[in-house]
Amino acid sequence: MNTPLHPSLMRVARDIREIVAEQVAYRELLARMTHRDLLLRYKQTIMGVGWAVLMPVVNTIVFSVIFMRVAPLDTGMPYPLYAYSGLLAWNFFASSLRFAVTSLTANATLVTKVYFPREIFPLSAVTVTLVDSIVGSVVLAGLMIHYRVAVTPAIAMLPLVVLAETAFTCAMALALAMANLFYRDVKYLFEIVMTVWMFATSVVYPVDLVGSRWGLVLRLNPMVGIIEAFRSVVLRGQVPDATQFAMAAVVSFAALAAAWVTFHRLECRFAESV
Repeated sequence: MNTPLHPSLMRVARDIREIVAEQVAYRELLARMTHRDLLLRYKQTIMGVGWAVLMPVVNTIVFSVIFMRVAPLDTGMPYPLYAYSGLLAWNFFASSLRFAVTSLTANATLVTKVYFPREIFPLSAVTVTLVDSIVGSVVLAGLMIHYRVAVTPAIAMLPLVVLAETAFTCAMALALAMANLFYRDVKYLFEIVMTVWMFATSVVYPVDLVGSRWGLVLRLNPMVGIIEAFRSVVLRGQVPDATQFAMAAVVSFAALAAAWVTFHRLECRFAESV
C-alpha cells in the first residue's frame, strides 16, 4: 500500500516540475542572455578575456610572497600551484555571486514588462563566470607543466567536483539576487561577507592550520570540501575524501533545490519590488 505524500512535499515536487519545464522551454533565452553578458563584460576592454586570469594571477603572486617569504606554509605542493588552484575555484564562486547579486535590479525593465523565468538572470551570471574559469584553467595547466605535476585517472572525477560547485554557486546566486531585490543593502554587505568567507575557506592556506576544533567548524563550509576535492583530483592525483566531498555535494544540491523553489514561489512579487 502506497503512502500518500505530505501536501508540502507534493507542492515542492510540483514546483520542481514547473521549474524544469520552464528551463527547458526557455533554454535558448538563457544561451542568448549568457552570450550578451559575455560580450558586454569585455566590450571596449584592451585585455578582453585576459581579465579572467589577471586577478587570480595577481593574488597568487601576493599570497606567494607572504606565505613563501614571510610566513612559510607546508601545503604538500609548490605554494603558487596551491594558491592559484584555490583562487581559481574561489573566484568562480565569488565572481558569479558578485554579478548575480544585482542581476535582477539591473534588469528592472525586463523583470517588470516581459514574462520569462527570472532565474535566467542570476544563472546567466554563473554561466558567464564559468567560461571565465575555463579560460583561467589554462594558467593552471601551465603551472602544472612548470612544476611537473602529472594528470592521473583521478581527473575523471573533476566534472563531479565542478558540478557540485556550480550547484552551490547557483543556489547562492538565486538567494542573493532575490534578497537584494527585496533588501537593497544586501549588495553593500556582500563584499564584507565574501572577504570573511574566503578566509574561512581553504583558498590560500590549509584549514588544518587553525587547529582541530576550528578546523572541524570550517569544514562545515561546503566550499572547503569542494576546493579540497578540486585540488585532490587535479593536483594530488587522488580521489577526494569521500565523507567530506559527499557532505559538500549533498549540501550544495539541497541548497540549490531550496533556493530555486523559494525563488519560483516569490517570483510573482518581483515586479512590485524593483
